[in-house]
Amino acid sequence: MSALELTTSEAFHLPYGRVRDEHGRDIAGVRLGPDLVDLASFLDGGMLADLFVMARLEPFFAAGPQVWADVRGAVLGAVRSGADARLDRSLHPLANTTELMPFDVADYVDFYASRDHASNIGRILRPDGPPLSANWEHMPIGYHGRAGTIVVNGTPITRPSGQVKNADGSITVGPSTRLDFEAEVGFVVGVGTPLGTSVGVDDLRSHVFGACLVNDWSARDIQAWEYVPLGPFLGKSFATSLSAWITPLDALDAAWVRPPARNQQLESYLDDAGRSDALDLQLTVELNTTVVSSPPFASMYWTPAQMLAHLTVNGASLRTGDLYASGTVSGARADECGSMMELSRNGEQPIMTGKGPRGFLADGDTVVIHATAPSQAGRITLAEVSGQIVTPIGNRPYGQR
Repeated sequence: MSALELTTSEAFHLPYGRVRDEHGRDIAGVRLGPDLVDLASFLDGGMLADLFVMARLEPFFAAGPQVWADVRGAVLGAVRSGADARLDRSLHPLANTTELMPFDVADYVDFYASRDHASNIGRILRPDGPPLSANWEHMPIGYHGRAGTIVVNGTPITRPSGQVKNADGSITVGPSTRLDFEAEVGFVVGVGTPLGTSVGVDDLRSHVFGACLVNDWSARDIQAWEYVPLGPFLGKSFATSLSAWITPLDALDAAWVRPPARNQQLESYLDDAGRSDALDLQLTVELNTTVVSSPPFASMYWTPAQMLAHLTVNGASLRTGDLYASGTVSGARADECGSMMELSRNGEQPIMTGKGPRGFLADGDTVVIHATAPSQAGRITLAEVSGQIVTPIGNRPYGQR
């Protein structure tokens, strides 16, 4: 394959992932248009090949920024040469493979970094009070999620069950009737840190390998009954969907922009004055093939660097494979909301989809989140994250028309 057979952005993007081929063999590599570059084969004969021989990405992630740049540079150089025997022999058509989880998630943290989203939810839940809590503009609010229920793109999502408090005050246990999506962006940690140390806002690129799309599904009715006083639990831990391909931060050099103006003087470990630490990603959410939202990531109040700094300010260690997500990405406009709770005003104003109106998600509904970003080689398209809601075994389908 020559670079001429690819669009410029495809040849530049080079996201990392893992697949299983038609012979049952697992391969770790870089996506190049319709193909996968098997990095163990491509780098054969060099020390870097040892990072990929077990068909895992974690050793590569842990190796750090210089190795990340060396591997990316080698692939880019081969693509740009137009004829490279090593590259040709290392290509596998993705059409003959199955996507795997790109890495084993070590720990998972979900933030609440969109001022627009937090304000929208606050107005819905606390109409007579301030939309934001007193601490919101002083630090990135977050919680620890469940790493073991993070699933790869395309995995069916079983409707969760749990306790719900009904309008009449009674408590019932059963499938959630207010199931929601949350369009988010995730960040994958490569280089860990020792317990008792912290990471500054200027050290993001020393630790974070790349970004991906996340759908942090939410059962709003279960969550509403359980979250006081300790926060999200069963209403969030049943499933989180992750893209199969991780975009390296090196492919996003042209996407960094200034964050929104700060409304409070930030503590020194969060101070990003004069820094361009926000990412200009444009998300799109499809529900049953209908575009229902276009959230802008550039307007997120808290940046990826600030989230990482806050995550570690108490001395919490980082591990290779840690994932932290932004929380729901929402903009200021009604068509920029990244969740059904906002789009439908908590179910009171259903939105139209390809399968009819929806206040929340019905069984059989499919959510697909896309994103693009500017790059040095034109606009690149991040790997999508999708999932379809399925009925729990033994239950009747919920909400279908």
